[in-house]
Amino acid sequence: MTDSHLSDLRFDSLDLDETLHAGIRDAGFECATPIQADTLPIALGGKDVAGQAQTGTGKTAAFLVAGIQHVLNKAKEDGAGDKPRQPLIFILAPTRELAIQIAKDAEELGKHTGLKIALAYGGTGYEQQRRTIESGIDILVGTPGRIIDYFKQGVFKLDQVQVAILDEADRMFDLGFIKDIRYLLRRLPDPDKRLNMLFSATLSQRVMELAYEHMNEPELIRIEPEKVTADRVRQAIFFPSNEDKMPLLVGLIREMGARRIMIFVNMKRDAERVEDYMKANGVDAQAISGDVPQTKRQRMLERFQKGELAVLIGTDVASRGLHIPDVQCVINYDLPQDSEDYVHRIGRTARAGASGDAISFGCESYAMALPDIEKFIGNKIPVASYATDDLPELIKPPYRPRKPRGGGQRKSGGGGGRPPRRR
Repeated sequence: MTDSHLSDLRFDSLDLDETLHAGIRDAGFECATPIQADTLPIALGGKDVAGQAQTGTGKTAAFLVAGIQHVLNKAKEDGAGDKPRQPLIFILAPTRELAIQIAKDAEELGKHTGLKIALAYGGTGYEQQRRTIESGIDILVGTPGRIIDYFKQGVFKLDQVQVAILDEADRMFDLGFIKDIRYLLRRLPDPDKRLNMLFSATLSQRVMELAYEHMNEPELIRIEPEKVTADRVRQAIFFPSNEDKMPLLVGLIREMGARRIMIFVNMKRDAERVEDYMKANGVDAQAISGDVPQTKRQRMLERFQKGELAVLIGTDVASRGLHIPDVQCVINYDLPQDSEDYVHRIGRTARAGASGDAISFGCESYAMALPDIEKFIGNKIPVASYATDDLPELIKPPYRPRKPRGGGQRKSGGGGGRPPRRR
């Protein structure tokens, strides 16, 4: 870890409530990162911010510190009230994992403030989440679908929101959430009656249109936008045949010692296939995708974060919003077809000033995406080579039966029918 990614701005020099300073100290923060140093003075002054910075540069802490301080200031101005507690800080995230991480960071930074935090995301915990929100909260973090569900049922109100935050807004567009976001933002107090913050690794034209529509003349902050990928990511690309891809992957992981590695593929079925081959060849690996039950996803991520799971395999649903320290290497088993996804994938390593490796496979199926990726990041990815004779012999994984579509049983017919009865 290095401190060269930090600015000269010290958190203890900011005019913050002492309870918030205590949480910042407990989190081990002393100097701000560049995105924090540029956005915090603006947001703490009550002005809206749209911030762009590379992944892993501290955007979450920037909007949490500013948001928490804003409501603490407002509480001092208004005095204690006896109304039921409704959300004062409203944070929308595109994925469950990102929402969970934001809430975790909010708990740490705000633990001395007395602010109560709740999560709302799909996949699990419906009644528990509902009861927590109904009991009265100050900070609500969630994904659009579950948030709208509870809102329409009257579980909470949005008319008391003082701070509205959109994290990874470009990903919201990618996942088709923009209508849901507009539905929610239109039910908040007017933009000039709240503090608004929008943060993302990329700020496209469509994101900026959203910002200007639902924010109050935000100040745009871009941190080194010309540096699309982190300086400390060591990139390399191999050009294997489709037949060589799996042996090359296994060989590289064995060579690296199966340390904390993230592998990205383009389709869920390929994530399962890679997982099967990894396990069959002695590598502790698990695949995470959108339809994995939430409790299992959380156990998987916790094992990976603790270093108990060597390899995590994911589609692009796992490429954003996961704050996993000390990821040593990212492997693009499949090159992404969207250039921005390449940046977000390799941004899982070399976070917060650390260094890391990003290895990609330009195979027969996806090599055509490489020119657009290199144009987007502004440089050629160094080419690496391998000797076919040095590739390991693979053990074939056991057969994984396909799940029937629609969740029902397969219908007989077309040569199907019952299996023979044992005698």
